[in-house]
Amino acid sequence: MLASTADYELELRGETLVVLPNGDWNIDQAEHLDGRLAGDVAALTYRHVDYDMAGLEDLDTAGAYLLARAIRYGVVPAESWDVVSKSPGHKTLMSAATSAVLGQEAERPRQWYDTFAKLGKATIRFWNELIETLAFIGQFFVVLMKVIVSPKRLRWKAIVNLIESVGLDAAPIVMVLSFFIGAVIAYMGANLLAAFGASVFMVDLVGFAVLRELAVIITAILLAGRSDSAFTASIGSMKMRQEIDAMKVMGLDTFEVLVIPRAIACVIAMPILTFLAMMSGLAGGLLVAWTTADISPILFFNRLNTAVGVENLWVGLVKTPFFGLIIAVIGCRQGLAVTGSVESLGQRTTTAVVQAIFAVIFVNAMFAILFYQMGV
Repeated sequence: MLASTADYELELRGETLVVLPNGDWNIDQAEHLDGRLAGDVAALTYRHVDYDMAGLEDLDTAGAYLLARAIRYGVVPAESWDVVSKSPGHKTLMSAATSAVLGQEAERPRQWYDTFAKLGKATIRFWNELIETLAFIGQFFVVLMKVIVSPKRLRWKAIVNLIESVGLDAAPIVMVLSFFIGAVIAYMGANLLAAFGASVFMVDLVGFAVLRELAVIITAILLAGRSDSAFTASIGSMKMRQEIDAMKVMGLDTFEVLVIPRAIACVIAMPILTFLAMMSGLAGGLLVAWTTADISPILFFNRLNTAVGVENLWVGLVKTPFFGLIIAVIGCRQGLAVTGSVESLGQRTTTAVVQAIFAVIFVNAMFAILFYQMGV
């Protein structure tokens, strides 16, 4: 190692080359770094370049130009690059240097053009994501049919373990949250209906809201935030460590090993968690009705049985397996889409949670329309 204040490390993570510069990358160090960096990256094959500037102390145009040369070296030229840095100036310098290295004209801000360009890129990303998700779902059901035909291929130990982590471990937080949701609905109903002398109808409000919608939605959102992110993070970290590639080399089907057990666990755990959330929400409503509206537990349950009925319980529960399946599939799909960088893992985890919540609310709206047309 040369006795200079500037150095670097190279890490090849799948198809991503991670460049970790440290010290002062300026014109004084240029002669010591140019030939070394070019020689090191020329023997590597990669498609993406990530610059981790955490150890960088100083960067000028000459240093940025040297770092940007990593983008055009390699057997396969890099298709994209990104900068991970707390300083916005680092990305500005790298953008200018990259344009110079690739022989491109420097970008000039064009307000209207850039706005529509971003909209177009977002639309393309949306359709690509939609197509890839639909392809993933199709492959998932193909593998699921194979497993159903041959049940001995199911990994029951993994399924039981996942049911515990997805369902049993999440039960306390789901029940506590649902209890307070039911209590808040009952309290609001008691205040509003008391003005009309119809406080007893707060039981109807709590029953319909908790059984049909809120318990299901709250449970699904908590499952999406808690378990979906865990699925994406665990599978994504396995892919970063190349464990997914090792499974393929060993002849294992990643869908059968990773996706199917998680999907089955969510399909089983979701109805159980939802039922507990329903009971907890009704308990919260009962407590508020008893203490604020002087509605006894006997009157509460009689009114609940008469006005709400058990059919609303089944209306809420019938949706839960679909929600569990959606959450599991989205989490696993985003996990398998992780590339070699840590930033990709964080982005995919966030995307998984957002997509799962959006999908749950969308499918719930479709169920609401279906039940309305059926008169349920």
